[in-house]
Amino acid sequence: MEHDILLADGFNEALIGTGERAGSVPVAVYDRKKCIGILQKQGMSIEEAEEYFDFNVSGAYVGEQTPIFVDVGDLCL
Repeated sequence: MEHDILLADGFNEALIGTGERAGSVPVAVYDRKKCIGILQKQGMSIEEAEEYFDFNVSGAYVGEQTPIFVDVGDLCL
């Protein structure tokens, strides 16, 4: 079965791929730091960009196709 991937408007440069959970449809996966950087390029300070992103972007649930935002490279193995 083919699924449409829901994309976050304005964050194409931060798209790093797709991901899936067992029993769920594929979703878009974004690099959180790159998303923050995109908002800063639009004139926001780092604090404004992080607050805006956390509330309006990563905090917005739009159903099972809601994109995932990850912190790339921050894991300690």
